[in-house]
Amino acid sequence: MGQEKLRFMPVADVRQTVDLRILETTDLHVHLHPYDYYADCPNPDFGLSRLAELVDRARAETGNTLLFDNGDFLQGTPVGDFFAYDMGLREGDLHPVMAAMNAMRYDAITIGNHEFNYGLAFLEKSLARAEFPVVSSNIARGLRATPRADRMLVKPYSLLRRQVSDRIGLMHDLCIGVLGVAPPQIMTWERQQLQGQLDVRDMVESVSAWVPEMREAGADLVVLLAHTGIGPLRHTHGMENAVIPLARIDGVDIVLSGHTHQVFPSRAFADIPSVDIERGTIAGKPAVMSGFFGSHLGVIDLSLQREGGVWRVMNHHVETRALRDAAMNFPQVAADRSQPMRSPKVRKIVERAHDAVLASIRQPIGQSDVPINSFFVYLGQSAATALVAQAQKGFVASRMDPSLKDLPILSAVSPSKAGGLGGARNYTNIAAGQLTLRSMADLYVYPNKVAASRLTGAQIALWLERSASAFNQIQPDMQDQPLMNPAFPGYNFEIIYGLDYEIDLTQPARFSYDGAEIDPAHSRIRNLQYKGAPLDAEAEFILCTNNFRAQGAGGFPGAVPDTICFENPAIVRDVLREHVEAQDTLHIDADAPFRLLPVAGASVMLRTAPAALDHLRLIADYAPEVIGADKNGFLRLRLSLE
Repeated sequence: MGQEKLRFMPVADVRQTVDLRILETTDLHVHLHPYDYYADCPNPDFGLSRLAELVDRARAETGNTLLFDNGDFLQGTPVGDFFAYDMGLREGDLHPVMAAMNAMRYDAITIGNHEFNYGLAFLEKSLARAEFPVVSSNIARGLRATPRADRMLVKPYSLLRRQVSDRIGLMHDLCIGVLGVAPPQIMTWERQQLQGQLDVRDMVESVSAWVPEMREAGADLVVLLAHTGIGPLRHTHGMENAVIPLARIDGVDIVLSGHTHQVFPSRAFADIPSVDIERGTIAGKPAVMSGFFGSHLGVIDLSLQREGGVWRVMNHHVETRALRDAAMNFPQVAADRSQPMRSPKVRKIVERAHDAVLASIRQPIGQSDVPINSFFVYLGQSAATALVAQAQKGFVASRMDPSLKDLPILSAVSPSKAGGLGGARNYTNIAAGQLTLRSMADLYVYPNKVAASRLTGAQIALWLERSASAFNQIQPDMQDQPLMNPAFPGYNFEIIYGLDYEIDLTQPARFSYDGAEIDPAHSRIRNLQYKGAPLDAEAEFILCTNNFRAQGAGGFPGAVPDTICFENPAIVRDVLREHVEAQDTLHIDADAPFRLLPVAGASVMLRTAPAALDHLRLIADYAPEVIGADKNGFLRLRLSLE
């Protein structure tokens, strides 16, 4: 921590002043090696093994450091799937994520929602050999009358008792209390896996209950590992993104955030009440969120002063350090011999797992005579989503209850990779020719299971309205309007195959980006047809999807457990593999189910991958004009809506 960032203190105060550095990683999603397994090529902008170098450097810069992880470390790349499904973990086995974290000497971690994707038993095996506390204050094996009486999954909090040096080298005892929380939506998203095994409390309720006990037990400083994003200002029971209400809780000193794959402090959070992006505070508390996949290291530097036997935060500095900028912005410093460099050991651990995974995912499984990509998914032209839809539909049709055989089957799919926060490389891009297990992982990132819902035509129309809120409202006679709402997550852009429909972008969206209904009078879906006839609002359909969506994720109308008519433990990616292996050469019906209606005198800007240049013929109807790359590397295309 640079001395220029601290206020001047008299010599007498220096004896009681401790500089403490808190480091955060979050949403690693098993990105251990700087490698893109979907493209099968290196990507130096991500990965825990490279981030370990920044951790080493940050530790060498100051004497007193703590390192925490904020959850979602167990799932997200073929590495996670390999150890969950292919290799498996026996009792006593060491998961490579835990091996790397042990080597890096993490001080504590919390559990995110994606830790449960492979089931509770796998999670417990993965955590068994962690050499640091694993904390979560709102995930319980059973709820009781109060949070503090709950039967917890892991410890609700931990007290880290450390010896720290002050500015003149004298040692002091410091007790850092650390607790964690994750969204209660876990029980919706993973209902099939966890029902009857776990319960999850409201995050604010849990933290409010546990912090006083931590203080009574001697915590001088309370650090909250909040696997939740910066969302609404006001607390509502069961909210998903609760950082602001959590930061307001008396007794919480420091907030480490995550879940939404964003960076804080950053301009993305400017002008939000209670949020100060210049000081790096939320509700006056120092806070940080360090991106995703190991893209950033969060750094909070604290100046602690002891007054009357009580340690208080007198000053702070918050920043995030990006791997992309590491070579330029963070000069090498001499290593502190008392804290040996850990990154070489981490690299060896990671490389062993990396080599095993590459050998697995390069296995050939089939052929495709067309490229498979998601470059133009927002225009309905996507062989990637079309292929998933075909595989889902075939699987459900062959296994569904005979009593449902007479109902027509539709298939809903959202893109696994469509740019967004993942960047300009975050698109499915599979060349024509040989298909491998890597191709299946590129097509479908998540370990979701196949499911289907029984819905009316009216519910399906609303499902499409929810999806159509991904687009901005487009004005006639205006040029270069941004087509997509950047706040809308790509994984909530649902295309329903088996229907034909049009989208009128001159109309306002019926739903907000997070699924809240804005106005029931708003409507963008036009000419919605099934087999050439208007969709009957009263008719019933089977809508193939995945368990995550069918159980309510994304807030799609009709997507509730009560409408689920088909569930199966098969992973969507395995269903895709079987679908591909069953054909000598894969045939994909990639005709677009929808089109954007003309808007007089209007053009829009679409951001996509630079690799889309080779496929512009797919969207010739929109007369695409190449504008160039933006500052984030996305290709900008001007599309005519006339």
